[in-house]
Amino acid sequence: MKANKIAVLLAGGALIAPATAQAHISLHPNTIPAGAFVTLDVRVPGEQEGTYVKKVDMLLPPAFTSVNYENVPGWTIKVVNQKLTTPIQTDSGPVNEQVSQIIWTWTGPAGQVNNNQFINFPLSVAIPDVAGKALQFKTVQTYSNGQVVHWIDPSLSAEHPAPTINITAKGGVIEDVAGKEAGPTHEQANTGQSTPARTSTVVKSNSGASNGLGITALILGALGLLAGLSALVATRRTRRSVYRTTHSA
Repeated sequence: MKANKIAVLLAGGALIAPATAQAHISLHPNTIPAGAFVTLDVRVPGEQEGTYVKKVDMLLPPAFTSVNYENVPGWTIKVVNQKLTTPIQTDSGPVNEQVSQIIWTWTGPAGQVNNNQFINFPLSVAIPDVAGKALQFKTVQTYSNGQVVHWIDPSLSAEHPAPTINITAKGGVIEDVAGKEAGPTHEQANTGQSTPARTSTVVKSNSGASNGLGITALILGALGLLAGLSALVATRRTRRSVYRTTHSA
């Protein structure tokens, strides 16, 4: 999957690849610390025979004050802002608008998403300071034949769950939790915990303890080597002294 993504990104910036059966519109990574800056991939599958994805309309949860998007060949994008009655306080000062909606529309000829394919729409965002919550991005997917699929169900076990990310405490790791393509369960999200099964995608890790143990092991190994060399030199000197004493006698 990673090799396919790199190859197609180099070719044009969009990702179109075979999709798994009964895939969902999902967000990756899906476990992110509050306040983190991250690139979210909105993964959109094509699951209807004889038609292709024409439009993707996503509603953002509150407090997303800025969104940068990637230009995906074959697709136009519209970002809808919403005025706020109460400004959001940020490190740069108060913000009076938030991003409420993003709409991708296929114009072709590149980037067509047929049955058993998917595409990624990358978004660069700052995650709101809402640790311990699950954020849902309700999405409506429209096909070229007019069929509409509503990915808005709050239950992740539903047929069409809303794309979801789990917000953990500040300073944690950014992860993609395996086993739940649409994100963690609400019970896990509300407690700030993740599912046991994880992928190896980790952006930040507290490895000070393991590094300390590694350095200690290197020091002990070096001391042991020096001790061995000293013993070897002392042994050779003793043998030479015995040899000289015996032959001189």
